[in-house]
Amino acid sequence: MSDITALVLDIGLFVIFPWGLWRLLHRTVPIVVLPILLGIILAVMHAPVQQLGIPSVLGNNIGWLAVLVLAFTAGLEMWQDPDVHPSAHVIPPPSLGRLLGGALVALGGPFVIGSVFVYYFLLPLHGWQPPHVSPLIGAMSIGLCIAVSALPVLIGIVRELDPVQRSIGQLALKLAVVDDAALWIGLVTLQFMARGPAALHGWTGLEFVAVALLVALAIVSNWATRNMPNPPTWGIWAAVPIYLAAGSWASMQLGLHELIGAYFAGALMPPRWVARLPVERVGTFSLIWLAPMFFGHSGLHINGDALTWPSVTASLLLVVISVLAKMGSVYIFPPAPNLSRRQALGMGALLQCKGLMEIVAATILHAQGMLSDFAFASLMVLAVASTTLTGPLFHLFAPRTGGDNTP
Repeated sequence: MSDITALVLDIGLFVIFPWGLWRLLHRTVPIVVLPILLGIILAVMHAPVQQLGIPSVLGNNIGWLAVLVLAFTAGLEMWQDPDVHPSAHVIPPPSLGRLLGGALVALGGPFVIGSVFVYYFLLPLHGWQPPHVSPLIGAMSIGLCIAVSALPVLIGIVRELDPVQRSIGQLALKLAVVDDAALWIGLVTLQFMARGPAALHGWTGLEFVAVALLVALAIVSNWATRNMPNPPTWGIWAAVPIYLAAGSWASMQLGLHELIGAYFAGALMPPRWVARLPVERVGTFSLIWLAPMFFGHSGLHINGDALTWPSVTASLLLVVISVLAKMGSVYIFPPAPNLSRRQALGMGALLQCKGLMEIVAATILHAQGMLSDFAFASLMVLAVASTTLTGPLFHLFAPRTGGDNTP
């Protein structure tokens, strides 16, 4: 079978079919869920899709490039505020200290609770031990996936909220920005912990070039922010592939994952440049028409035999812990003073959404032997379940009207 024919079948299975189902369901289920769920089902059924050339070589490359673009646009959106209705600003802006404190609790609570639960209750089970790292690092890897919030998915959800509820979503996005940055920093830290002192030994000249390149990007961005706030549009577009390629190559050369460099490269671009780019449209196009092949292949690549009833039960336990820990952390220490109980719980419901971020993080950790097949399969189920539950949970707990904020 030719590569083109395999690509067409790949697109039909993981792009066109999920898109049609998404429209049939009136977009009530996030589109990121459908291809990954389809891939998981095919893996569990041991469907012989390999005979059709799926996953295709071209589909793998296109899907991977699309996810690099999504990570890059997530970095671009880090410094951008979402468009909200003027009447939505009913929550006074919190101080920076309160915001960072709330973000720390919202991230740290699920991370600690999840890591402890995994270390003592799941890792002792057969098949859960990480193949290439210590149990502690394996537990922390899963805990990081439990704690993460899905910034790109949340941006889309907030844009679809009623005006009276968008201030809750806007504040949740500010916390998700911190969570998102902490995720990538956490991934870097865990990978260096896994490699130990050897991470800094045996460096060649290319590693130093990679570090210098990242420093140069930061310096150039700082200079451009102050001295070139409004360059020609073509200059901004010309800088985009340079930042993306440089960041991805540098992180890969340092032994980290390319997606980490893509995210931080996007975050380094001057904010006023980013404001002139159609970031949302590029991200939406990649999410709907290109990245589903990555999502579908990720589901297809799980060990179907690992998704047994015990692992499904473990997945459901992870869902419960993830939801309760995130919502409980926001409820105990809200990121803004004077939030009602419904506002805090609604914000927690938004922040428990895993979406693309957890799928990407789990893929990185699994590829580097920091997650077992059983853990990877359970985290994929967690991503699907938490993302699907975000809308219903928010509408269940969030304020129903501007004045009805009681539980």
